[in-house]
Amino acid sequence: MSEATEHGSAQPEPVSFWQAFQYWLKLGFISFGGPAGQISMMHQELVEQRRWISEQRFMHALNYTMVLPGPEAQQLAIYIGWLMHGTWGGIIAGTLFVLPSFFILIALTWIYLIYSEIPAVAGILYGIKPAVVAIVVFAAYRIGCKALRNNLLRAISIIAFVAIFVFNLPFPYIVVSAGLVGYIGSYFMPDKFQIGKHSINSKHTYGPAIIDHDTPLAEHTRFKWSRFIIFAVIGLSIWAAIMTLLSMQFGWNGTLTQMGWFFTKAALITFGGAYAVLPYVFQGGVEHYAWLNATQMIDGLALGETTPGPLIMIVAFVGFVGGWTKTLFGADLLFLAGIAGAFIATLFTFLPSFLFILLGAPAVEATRHNVKFSGPLTGVTAAVVGVIANLAVFFTYHVLWPQGFEGSFEWFSALLGIITFYALFKYKIGIVTAICICASMGLGYSILTAIG
Repeated sequence: MSEATEHGSAQPEPVSFWQAFQYWLKLGFISFGGPAGQISMMHQELVEQRRWISEQRFMHALNYTMVLPGPEAQQLAIYIGWLMHGTWGGIIAGTLFVLPSFFILIALTWIYLIYSEIPAVAGILYGIKPAVVAIVVFAAYRIGCKALRNNLLRAISIIAFVAIFVFNLPFPYIVVSAGLVGYIGSYFMPDKFQIGKHSINSKHTYGPAIIDHDTPLAEHTRFKWSRFIIFAVIGLSIWAAIMTLLSMQFGWNGTLTQMGWFFTKAALITFGGAYAVLPYVFQGGVEHYAWLNATQMIDGLALGETTPGPLIMIVAFVGFVGGWTKTLFGADLLFLAGIAGAFIATLFTFLPSFLFILLGAPAVEATRHNVKFSGPLTGVTAAVVGVIANLAVFFTYHVLWPQGFEGSFEWFSALLGIITFYALFKYKIGIVTAICICASMGLGYSILTAIG
């Protein structure tokens, strides 16, 4: 049986706003694996299974989000939601993508602050870490297979990997360089930088999609200066109004006001995802503002890695601990202070993402068939595959050698990671299933180790 027959060749039925709402809510609860895993998860369900969007349209949206600061997986969700159901579709998709992890992190952070050391939790985290490594490696493989269609794009990916892994080149430099190569290449070798050449064939692989390669632009996706100005004014007004209220209530140097300003700046320099901004958040949150200490920051990163949603949701942890530590509303209202800090950190981190999509996506849609615009984005996508591979190496090192190469090798984590990757690759096991199994095995292993 061919894949086309398996997935169906009939045009899928239109998707209602409520159906989309249900999917985005579900995704918010199961989006483990970081940006690579989340993007792969959306591709598998929206492109391959549900056929809400064709591969070309999916990859074009992904290319745009890759060059933006901020969490690309959440921005991709906003983009697809906007394509399907307009402004409110994008807002709902982006909000639900982070809302479950926001509440989960608040609950986990409260538990963490009250019960700082729980052996059972440590065992569960121990089992989840190698699973996350396997998920990221597998997702990088899947995206690489889709994006690296020729040797030139593969070379760009390898060079990007070497640049960040060996020379520690800042991610913005890699993005600009890859975009420049793509721009020049679109003139001299346009066939190498065509997004659609491979993607058009996906129609014969997965069947026709609701938003297909040749689907005409809907009215809400057309660029209009009037709409652009309105959205820009609304977005900037929301930011300015909240900052003004915080300044009036707590003063410019107040904790919540400084959180709003700090996380606004963090949101605008997060090229390359959460790991590119973590040093900045560490320096500000730990060393400058003293919202939390270094140990808490590391523990927060572990929680962020093992909860659904974008890893940059660690800002909610930082905000919660900061509000709690600074006793914003007195010693009797620590939980409320923590919620206020988490809300401000999250709001100012993610607000720019909505603006980037709602303002820029109509212009990006208008360039779908113009290789002069798609060329730079294709080059950037190839480079980002190399950066994701570097992330996989980073994960692997810190999970298998938590004390560095001079420390002991975590053989159980290595075995668990290999088995998980094989199950994902060979048997297409679900990501949530893999997480749960590995968490159980980690807990069991920690209990056996303690008894032994």
